[in-house]
Amino acid sequence: MARKNSFLWFVLLGLICSPVGTADAEDDGRKEYIVYMGAKPPGVFSAYDTHTNILQEIFGSKASTFLVHSYERRMDEVVTIFPNEKKHLLTTRSWDYVGFPQQVKRTSVESDIIIGVLDSGIWPESDSFDDKGYGPPPSKWMGSCQGFSNFTCNNKIIGAKYYHSFGQFSQEDMPSPRDSEGHGTHTASTAAGGLVNMASLMGYASGTARGGVPSARIAVYKICWSDGCNDADILAAFDDAIADGVDIISLSVGGKTSKDYFADSIAIGAFHAMKNGILTSNAAGNDGPSLATIRNFSPWSLSVAATTIDRKFVTKAQLGGSNVYEGVAINTFEQNDMYPLIDGGDAPNTAGGFTSRESRSCLPKSLNPELVKGKIVFCNRETSGEGALLAGAVGTLMADTRPQDSSRSYPLPASRLSSQDGNNIHNYISSTSNASASILKSTEVNDTTAPYVASFSSRGPNPATLDILKPDIAAPGVHILAAWPPISPVSGVKGDSRSVLYNIISGTSMACPHATGAAAYVKSFHPTWSPGAIKSALMTTATPMSAEKNPEAEFAYGAGNINPTKSVDPGLVYDADETDYINFLCGEGYSFGALQRITGEIVVCSAATSGTAGNLNYPSFTISSSDMKSIIGMFTRTATNVGSSESTYKATVSGAPEGLAIQVVPDTLSFTSLGQKLSFVLQVEGSVEESIVSASLVWNDGVHQVRSPIVVLVLA
Repeated sequence: MARKNSFLWFVLLGLICSPVGTADAEDDGRKEYIVYMGAKPPGVFSAYDTHTNILQEIFGSKASTFLVHSYERRMDEVVTIFPNEKKHLLTTRSWDYVGFPQQVKRTSVESDIIIGVLDSGIWPESDSFDDKGYGPPPSKWMGSCQGFSNFTCNNKIIGAKYYHSFGQFSQEDMPSPRDSEGHGTHTASTAAGGLVNMASLMGYASGTARGGVPSARIAVYKICWSDGCNDADILAAFDDAIADGVDIISLSVGGKTSKDYFADSIAIGAFHAMKNGILTSNAAGNDGPSLATIRNFSPWSLSVAATTIDRKFVTKAQLGGSNVYEGVAINTFEQNDMYPLIDGGDAPNTAGGFTSRESRSCLPKSLNPELVKGKIVFCNRETSGEGALLAGAVGTLMADTRPQDSSRSYPLPASRLSSQDGNNIHNYISSTSNASASILKSTEVNDTTAPYVASFSSRGPNPATLDILKPDIAAPGVHILAAWPPISPVSGVKGDSRSVLYNIISGTSMACPHATGAAAYVKSFHPTWSPGAIKSALMTTATPMSAEKNPEAEFAYGAGNINPTKSVDPGLVYDADETDYINFLCGEGYSFGALQRITGEIVVCSAATSGTAGNLNYPSFTISSSDMKSIIGMFTRTATNVGSSESTYKATVSGAPEGLAIQVVPDTLSFTSLGQKLSFVLQVEGSVEESIVSASLVWNDGVHQVRSPIVVLVLA
């Protein structure tokens, strides 16, 4: 589809006593603000001149000293002003596990799909990004590769840029699109990496590593560094990705707090991407399992939760008293001997000003190396292992209250144990003068309870709009093997000398590129489908998940676990375009002036156009209420036929508890052509006994089952 010329427009200012600075902001007290100015208006050619003129009206001749950067494709009127804060990265069996085998049906168009990955860069030499057999980039590609002596693109990685708007580069950072952290390489290969046989992390998770769309092209936009990911860089990368011609944007990054839609760089960028026919796939966040912790929740993007697969890593600790305790970790180290075992609380670094209170938690520099060196140290909480490593320990055992549903690597032999086992180990150490232990290599086991949503995965509801379900969908995000830079520590801890080409990590950051790959797969079959149609196809074909395993129900997993194979033939889609979202925003109370600046077009909010959240043509239904005894909701939806030209769908509602009546009018939709649109109303009325209640609507024509969750949330 044709791209529109106007994207997002914003300016970066360094102001005194305001949180966006110039290069010397640290010295003069300036901080940075992003002034978001919506879409670039027609006829404006120089953003820099326009922005300077605006500032001269405020600051006079000193205006240029306050302008840190002006972004060329981004109104002479302000929509929002918000601090240029930092966001953070959120972290091959997985594709097979969701029913998406290597031999799945594919199209020749897949190699024309371009995925824009906004992350920490990429390691271009990885076998996952080999371009053997690829032709030149698609003709639609308008991007470029920032060429450096240490980085070159190829016909797989067809574009690469980096963004660093503020401050100095740290020693760990490479001023190029090259990834020295690992996160970006991992996510890019998960979404679109080529097939690599016999990939593993030092023998663990051995198999064929591959992305969801192995033939797709990758465009890299490096926005994240050792100190985080700046909002200004995120917006600039979105702007370039839109102009470059990407088809899908993948962004496994999130803030620490939730923000208004147009005070959040990711929501802003995703809105302008949607305007230009590009779906943005976002990680939900890693702040679960509490409710309302989701960080990316704009209705025009795809918010992805993280689920487990049937792979788990356990690590046993053998104590000198012959007791064996099983914890979780990915421990590639092998200890063939017993080592002295010491409680971190008994080894405080008093010379460094630390007490037992800090040392029992094994914080960095809190342990006395003279007491810890050559021993296994027991800690009363989970850490990265850095403190034990710095003190010269040969291993660490950690007690922790969090669920043991995911394992991670540490820079030394380690195992994370339950709090009860931790108490037993503490008592053992206290009972003898020669406590000892050995930490065994990890064992890869089958997790028969999978899939379920990981405890770390952020939950809904949507903090900005309760009646829009978030997250939208779930995807594998635990123990994912994917490509890794050989210079990046396996554990992410400096001092970890292991060098690998593939690594196993977990996070909604890992779930997001699975959804990205699935979206790109749908796009390869339906190149003209809108972001809303692709999102609907993914949601309505998702595999339902169990509320018994996930008490937060749809606020944990959305519509369910991705099912890419089914998503290419959903039967019906609930499409939504820019007009639908503008009407929704009118109903949310945004002024027509603000919306006009956001879109760059004339917007009129009226009773006729202002839509409630419930009437946004969304593939799910959510009702929030303050009264369990009075649940009332009415939703209007329009279904577009993308299945068989002549088909009749019957509606079925299932799962509704006693006391809650759900009616669909009409309950039959008869289509006579492809692309035909028919509308219906779903009415919900009654009472509930619990704060979260779920049901579902399924439209069935005998071939397709178009499923949408129905969720009732009662607020305390």
